[in-house]
Amino acid sequence: MSKSPNHLRDPSSHLIVRNATLQDVPAIVALSERVYKPLQMETYTPAAVTGQINNFPRGQIVVLVGENLVGYCATFRIAEKIAMRPHTWNEITGNGYASRHDINGDWLYGMEVCIDDSCRGYRIGQRLYNERKKLCQSLGLKGVVFAGRLPNLAKRIKKMKTVENYIDQVVHKKIKDPVLSFQLRNGFEVIGVIENYLPDDTQSMGYAAHLIWRNPKVRLKEEKPIKKFGVHMPDTVRIATVQYMLRKVSSFSEFIKNIEYFVDVVADYKSDFVVFPELFTLQLLSIEDQELSPFESIEALTKYTPRFKEAMRNMALSYNVNIIAGSHPTRVENGRIENISYVFLRDGRMFEQPKIHPTPNERYWWDIEGGSTLNAIDTDCGPIGVLVCYDSEFPELARHLVDQGVQILFVPFCTDERQSYLRVRYCCQARAVENQIYVVMSGNVGNLPNVANLDIQYAQSCILTPCDFPFARDGIAADTTPNAEMVAFADLRPETLIMARNSGTVQNLKDRRHDLYRVQWRGDKKK
Repeated sequence: MSKSPNHLRDPSSHLIVRNATLQDVPAIVALSERVYKPLQMETYTPAAVTGQINNFPRGQIVVLVGENLVGYCATFRIAEKIAMRPHTWNEITGNGYASRHDINGDWLYGMEVCIDDSCRGYRIGQRLYNERKKLCQSLGLKGVVFAGRLPNLAKRIKKMKTVENYIDQVVHKKIKDPVLSFQLRNGFEVIGVIENYLPDDTQSMGYAAHLIWRNPKVRLKEEKPIKKFGVHMPDTVRIATVQYMLRKVSSFSEFIKNIEYFVDVVADYKSDFVVFPELFTLQLLSIEDQELSPFESIEALTKYTPRFKEAMRNMALSYNVNIIAGSHPTRVENGRIENISYVFLRDGRMFEQPKIHPTPNERYWWDIEGGSTLNAIDTDCGPIGVLVCYDSEFPELARHLVDQGVQILFVPFCTDERQSYLRVRYCCQARAVENQIYVVMSGNVGNLPNVANLDIQYAQSCILTPCDFPFARDGIAADTTPNAEMVAFADLRPETLIMARNSGTVQNLKDRRHDLYRVQWRGDKKK
């Protein structure tokens, strides 16, 4: 995993993706100079960037880390007959001003993606391409079209003979091109080759691959109409739950490498969230050759906390996935020990959710005390909530989160045998039904002989739904094999919850008797 640039190492900084404003013009120009001057290519002028923003404000997107602008994406609308025929960059972009923007254009043209080299490895490009697709879908356009650079062409043209053969080799994965290979992985298809697209792009020899992405929400004229029932379904949220095998590790680096393997896997599947089990960081205690006392164990874990938080935050940024990092026993500032679930968002923000109800075993073995805060966490996929294991068995907590707007609840858990597991499982299913939400469970399997209170584990991780017609059969969107290390995925539709809450067979939230009862939260106070 690449190291974070200086401005991303600060835990208080995070990635911000938003539309560009005229105040961003100097920073965008400076970014283009940093990227294109070393390639001896033409850079943007303030007037050109001003034109791009003024001509189509919704189509210009920036990525910032704090006050540092590290990515820029420029687009405009254009008619299909213009976008699909051969053209040059200057011709189709109006010499870089996006002055060819057509408010009635049926395709979104991508004229620029520019990324600061210091942020390579944090999937800034993928984020910008995702924003393009979202914009295309929100406008109901046919798709995204652009011409992509071929930076390895000049180095390989003697062997490849022709640009067409070079592109064909990349398409069939026989060779790699840093730009074209990335675009193909993101769902774009090559429809041709454009000559003299950017004459000063010597790496590409002036050539470009003509690429398109078709909007799956737009039905082509020749297709038969699809009969629809109910309301329109929005984009899905892809969830991955890791059923994690506890194993002895020899170092902190080995532990992080094991975690990164799963984060890498779910990122390849374009997951929006991944969740790990409760107490999975106790695996770090296996580094010691002997069993530690409870006090010694907590002190040993505490020394790993800063490194753990830094590594997990960096993973969320690098792999562009929101990580619910199980839970980690932590000695907090006032000396109390709390079992905290750390949530690392892919924009660099970090949140903490302490376990409210320690189990008798946790109080006995680790001297863990319960936290007093329970808040919805705002993410790029809407508000989420976290309840650590035992907390899911207290219905008031889930209801408090749902009152704050939560639609997806994550439950990292750690249970030793089947009866313990089923208590959590049945309660999570109840939370899904009574609150009409999605609930995601993630548990440990395996054992750590020299770590107290982790002798044996039982888990069957799953992704649960309400029980009604629009949802999965039996209220289970995805399930795992008991006690086997594996990952389960599910695509969840938030709009389906809204439909069920307002017109479902039962409408638990809507039918509550507010005149008789309520949940009143008295926490959020420092102890």
